[in-house]
Amino acid sequence: MTTIKDIAKHSGLGLATISKYLNGGTVKERNRIAIEAAIKETGFVVNEMARGLRSGNSRIIGVVIPELSNIFITTILTYAEAIFRCSGYSMIISDCRTDLERELTAVSFMLNKQVDGIINMPVNRDGRHLLPAIEKRIPIVLIDRTIHELKGKVSAVLVDNVRAADEATQMLINAGHKDIGIILGPEMIFTSQQRLHGYKQALMRNGIIPQERFVHFSDYTTQGGHERAIHLLTQEKPSALFATNYEMTLGVVIAINELNLSMPNDIALIGFDNMQLSKVVKPELTIVEQPLKEIAEASATVMLNLLREKNTKPVNKIFAAKIHVGGSV
Repeated sequence: MTTIKDIAKHSGLGLATISKYLNGGTVKERNRIAIEAAIKETGFVVNEMARGLRSGNSRIIGVVIPELSNIFITTILTYAEAIFRCSGYSMIISDCRTDLERELTAVSFMLNKQVDGIINMPVNRDGRHLLPAIEKRIPIVLIDRTIHELKGKVSAVLVDNVRAADEATQMLINAGHKDIGIILGPEMIFTSQQRLHGYKQALMRNGIIPQERFVHFSDYTTQGGHERAIHLLTQEKPSALFATNYEMTLGVVIAINELNLSMPNDIALIGFDNMQLSKVVKPELTIVEQPLKEIAEASATVMLNLLREKNTKPVNKIFAAKIHVGGSV
């Protein structure tokens, strides 16, 4: 059985330094690297539960998200997990299924697990679900969506959704389209409101009156995007569509195929998020591409800074999306 003495032998460090590290204390960076290398070489198993009790830190980040099946979310979590793992943290993930009460329960669950911090893509608009965590001074980082009532109390990593939707709509207008349909997520979600604002802003700037019959809210799922696209394409018949997440973009493409329509001759389309999908579909889709890796890295880095420096004030980071031009417009 591997013991702390084996770690000392492999690392060349004293027992006191190694014990301090194993108990959650801070050691010099070069010593940390040597100890972790020795742990890996010897197969020593750190008792994280006991370590957390002694240090007061669980080294666990709680993640509360609306849909685990959403590729935007899972991609960000994959990148973030790698960063946390390299810093000695693990993640617990809770899928609240876009349900307000489930989200409230999920945060309570995370607090019971004594997580060191919480990353949340919020469903609740007023932030009441996060108040118990704020009272306990647990660092919180919101991703993709912000909560105005919690300004100055939580950090947020966002995309400039108004600008992204404005630029996508402007591209369709520049291509000669005036009847432009948009498929959004749930109506009261922050990102839906921001993207709707950008869409209307571009239309009005070009002297086009937004028509509510072209604005459809859905649920960020493939099925939801498919249903809304079928309605728009058979009833309202816009000349262009803008689908505002990957899953709904996929649903729109399925609907276009089912109706035997061609892009861009019968219907122009701008989708969201997934570059692989854009290259699979013919013609290649024009896609609003969010910087997923940068969002993940910023989310993890902000959280780690908040954990290391207890008096660090919450910060907001806003990234710009870019449009990958394909042949669907």
